[in-house]
Amino acid sequence: MQHLSPSPLRSRLCFLLTAISLALGLAAHPLPHSPATPQVPYEVRAVWLTTLSGLDWPRRPARTAAEAERQRRELCLMLDRMKQSGINTVLFQARIRATTAYASDFEPWDGVFTGTPGRQPAYDPLQVAVEECHRRGMECHAWVVAFPICKVAVAKQLGWRALPSRRPELCQKCGDQWMMDPGVPGTADYLAELCAEIAQNYAVDGIHLDYIRYPEPGIPFNDSRTYQRYGQGRNKAAWRTDNVNRCVKAIHDAVKAVRPWIKMSCSPVGKFADLSRYSSFGWNARDAVHQDAQRWLREGWMDMLLPMMYFDGIHYYPFLADWKENDAGRPVVPGLGIYFLNPREKDWPLLTVQRQMQVARSLALGGQAFFRARFLLDNEKGLCDWLRTDFYATPALVPPMTWADSVPPAAPHVRQHMEGMRLHLDWEAVADETPVSYNVYRIDPNFGDVLLATRLRATHFDTLLCLPALKYSRYVVTAVDAYGNESLP
Repeated sequence: MQHLSPSPLRSRLCFLLTAISLALGLAAHPLPHSPATPQVPYEVRAVWLTTLSGLDWPRRPARTAAEAERQRRELCLMLDRMKQSGINTVLFQARIRATTAYASDFEPWDGVFTGTPGRQPAYDPLQVAVEECHRRGMECHAWVVAFPICKVAVAKQLGWRALPSRRPELCQKCGDQWMMDPGVPGTADYLAELCAEIAQNYAVDGIHLDYIRYPEPGIPFNDSRTYQRYGQGRNKAAWRTDNVNRCVKAIHDAVKAVRPWIKMSCSPVGKFADLSRYSSFGWNARDAVHQDAQRWLREGWMDMLLPMMYFDGIHYYPFLADWKENDAGRPVVPGLGIYFLNPREKDWPLLTVQRQMQVARSLALGGQAFFRARFLLDNEKGLCDWLRTDFYATPALVPPMTWADSVPPAAPHVRQHMEGMRLHLDWEAVADETPVSYNVYRIDPNFGDVLLATRLRATHFDTLLCLPALKYSRYVVTAVDAYGNESLP
């Protein structure tokens, strides 16, 4: 149980009472269908795109060139719909179960793309995901599943290419699957090299760590020998926490050494620890699975957290406030279990998710993340429609990483000309130490200021104006560095 000084306790109660009163108020007064929700200029709007077993994508393996092209088209259509729904960040599952969705010198290809584990597909899925996200002005983060390895049967199919065959000292057999052992010092080095390889070879905007924790009790994980060898008589719980910390720091250091602007994030268990008035009922990040995630923010090892808050009521709101109070000035983006909207799951009403999102925004959390893409794009209970027409009615920029760098690039010099009702803008590329993209705005006192395009990689923008009066609006372009710092127009 945490012991809080009086001032933090009052602050916690203030957050908690605000959250609960907002939740009750929203429950009593359902949200209107009109886009009346107050908008925000900066917010992470993320979705997990799962490639494990093709849960989100790809739906079928590709054994021919035509089928591979169909896979690519399916991904592009999904990204189109995400963009239309207001999503600005895609968490693309790149390391799946010690198998990959990208070309790696460390690990074999996952079988989901070709139907055969280890077989190289006709294209590079991560490369395509990065390029297509950037084409649509969205960030693409490589989602890396840290400690779980493939099933024993898949490892046999992969043979010498399987991690348990190549690096058996890093692996533990747990029933019908393999797991990496965080207590072995080489595990941190291996994962750091793996993530640095992604940072070096792909223009990802972030590395997102999943399952960077010890296994839950249901998995028969036995690290007694590892503890006997490396524990040196320390408290085992503290030793395990230090092991995970070592992995997180090693990955952070390796990635930032390659490209310091790449965002480091992870998805810890949704409740950090027991609160003074609310129990986590034995399932929390810090004490149950040794994820000291709030420390990772304070130490700067994480730029953002996306806690898996797949619950509601007292299991959600008090712990949401706790994450906000301990965010160390960095975005904490609650991960929302939108799969519970499905009738085959918990059949939540849409209002449950709407209420969670409204309260999170009112408490100035860093945004929202949806688990997972298929349920968003299937428009469960009308969620996608509501996002597009109300909660995400206007675009939002991803918050800048001002703790890492706060100096914006130079402003671009823009040339504008009209051809009938078609507006043409072009500008010279802005030089900076990081990759630069561009935002385009319309400034108009009569029609309102509008963000027309985000994170353009090209140095031109064309659009067809829908009203003659818009010819006389002011159109401006800003340069944005890879940290998210935006120039003057």
